[in-house]
Amino acid sequence: MKAAVLHRLGEPLSIEDVDLAEPAAGEVLIDVAAAGLCHSDLHYMEGTYSTELPAVLGHESAGVVAAVGRDVSEVAPGDHVITSLSVFCGSCPYCRADTPYLCARREATQRQPGQPARLSRDGQQLHQFLNLSSFAERMLVHENAVVKIDPAMPLDRAALLGCGVATGLGAVLNTAGVRPGQTVAVIGCGGVGLSAIQGARLAGASVIAAVDVVPAKLELAAKFGATHLVDSSNQDPTEAVQQLTDGLGVDHAIEAIGTLTTARAAFSMLKRGGTATIVGLVPAGLTLDVPVDDLLWGKGIQGSVMGSNRFKVDTPRYVEMYLDGRLDLDTLVTQRLALDQINQGFAAMRSGEGARSLVIFEPSA
Repeated sequence: MKAAVLHRLGEPLSIEDVDLAEPAAGEVLIDVAAAGLCHSDLHYMEGTYSTELPAVLGHESAGVVAAVGRDVSEVAPGDHVITSLSVFCGSCPYCRADTPYLCARREATQRQPGQPARLSRDGQQLHQFLNLSSFAERMLVHENAVVKIDPAMPLDRAALLGCGVATGLGAVLNTAGVRPGQTVAVIGCGGVGLSAIQGARLAGASVIAAVDVVPAKLELAAKFGATHLVDSSNQDPTEAVQQLTDGLGVDHAIEAIGTLTTARAAFSMLKRGGTATIVGLVPAGLTLDVPVDDLLWGKGIQGSVMGSNRFKVDTPRYVEMYLDGRLDLDTLVTQRLALDQINQGFAAMRSGEGARSLVIFEPSA
């Protein structure tokens, strides 16, 4: 099968023929229909975060089950599925506490020493990225990394629910727990930020301030439910957000870029008792400092892992939201590409163009 392989940091992905093992116990073989290009992939390509190389990248995808291994009970060949990097063991303390996104034993879902690698080329192992590797015509994953969905759901739009949309929606609905009438600022209007804006709209927020430096992204934010647009290229975003809230600040600030500057800005936008939720991947090893005086006024800051999702429960609900018209996924897709055009998609991402690019595989899509 064809797959996009990362051999060295900072280099383009290489489209190559790779080998995929047969499904073992608990594993699912998937014909990939579509895979989203996520900024997280770019972080790993450029070395902001580390992964073992060579690797087949990609982690936001949907497709059709081709075959299953022994003991797989939740899906069968022909089922339409979405994958999630929040694969979980099901038995650790976090899984038993119904927080599978915090699973401490994900390695239990991987192939163990002595077993053949799921991915290889010329007999040499290719590492599986985030337990998925969806930039490929087929995927071989653990059953706890997939969820069956309504076949009425278009698979290209379904792929978005595998990471970016679930992360943005979940950061608002699950992690932050935004309530009707509360005020929200979202910093960064890429795929995750736009999904957070939709989450704030669905939660009934009274003020939804979208913050970005790219006018086209702010225009998209308005379509997704932002009530106010803040172009931070020509104004101080904290001052602008405070002006929108009678000088108080917001109940919730959602940071969806991943820099110390924007994380600090999220905290500075809060009203007394407000909470900043950091969703973006801030480079590893950095330290975020906040004024202690603000903590005394009840301001808080927290992280959000994959939108605190229970993806086997949340994802079918998001599918229902799309099918009944509450959740807009169509507008998120700004580019559809073939696998051999994937590096063009990442070039567009580096330049700040669009919301989400999708690699479309034929004929599954």
